[in-house]
Amino acid sequence: MRWDIFCRVIDNHGDLGVCWRLSADLAQRGHTVRLWVDDASALAWMAPQGCTGVSVHAWPNDETLQVLAQDKTFEVGDVVVEAFGCELPETFQALMAQGTPPVWINLEYLSAEDYVARSHGLASPVMSGPARGASKWFFFPGFTAGTGGLLREPHLSARQAAFDRASWLNALPIDKAIDANERLISLFCYEPTALPALLSQLSQTDQPTRLLVAQGRPKTAVVAATQALNMSSHGAGQLHISALPYLSQIDFDHLLWSCDLNFVRGEDSLVRALWAGQPLVWHLYPQDDLAHHDKLIAFCQALHMPEDLMAFHLAWNGVQNPSNSELPRMALDTWRVWAQRTQQLLQAQTDLTSQLLSFVAQKR
Repeated sequence: MRWDIFCRVIDNHGDLGVCWRLSADLAQRGHTVRLWVDDASALAWMAPQGCTGVSVHAWPNDETLQVLAQDKTFEVGDVVVEAFGCELPETFQALMAQGTPPVWINLEYLSAEDYVARSHGLASPVMSGPARGASKWFFFPGFTAGTGGLLREPHLSARQAAFDRASWLNALPIDKAIDANERLISLFCYEPTALPALLSQLSQTDQPTRLLVAQGRPKTAVVAATQALNMSSHGAGQLHISALPYLSQIDFDHLLWSCDLNFVRGEDSLVRALWAGQPLVWHLYPQDDLAHHDKLIAFCQALHMPEDLMAFHLAWNGVQNPSNSELPRMALDTWRVWAQRTQQLLQAQTDLTSQLLSFVAQKR
């Protein structure tokens, strides 16, 4: 089938990361995808090799769409995906209303809250505009039965099994070579108030730790935290801090597979950390109305997280005692058992792309 996927980049890379991963997965299964995005610049490092079957287009303005409307060779895709409520341009909706209407999917954000299973697959009638009378369908990713599942390409497990951890780590362009006895922790976050406490805790552990810090907001947050602690930007005590370069989606998987603990944020990196089968801590996008607190608790409960790991999540996300600088102690061995069990449970579910293809086939 032919797919038109629309994505707006708000202020981070997660929306684009999810849409690119979905586009590439569809293309690798034989479909053709046009990805319409208002800022594709991050794809230069996120997916530098591109993907056969995926073409990237600037978000269409009215002038562009008027040209397309007069182009007799242009056809709207069999499926149109409106990612994360980005709202399709009305001129494109007018094109959709001509001829055979496409299956219109509203791809929603990932959550473990109860409303996901209740709302997944429901129709949303279009009441106004050029596509009035059409329906779009809510498609919710999720962690449990009755939801759309999680993005997972068919060859992921085989790729992970063939991964050469030592060679990849040795090739990392960082300030200091990694020692075999170092515990490795990746850091991909926003600006958690508990970050200084984490750095202090890691500097005082009984094992040398290498903190591998992602570019962008994580790196900026670490600089601010080390300054607040009067700590060198390269760490102190048992902690050594290394800044990573921007990583492609493939190399970000490699990072998650290589580390003993992964701090992740948003949606795309959370899902990839779950597939890694290593202990993880999720930093949710902070919302002014604190809606992310309920989202976090639902996630912890849905995946039957150990109490100490849930406590760490609550502290990391400022749910409990946000002014308290102390973090619960880490228990990586226990957390690893949970991570591997959770990975296996989620792998037993049908992945999102397969479910989406089945859903679309029912609606055509």
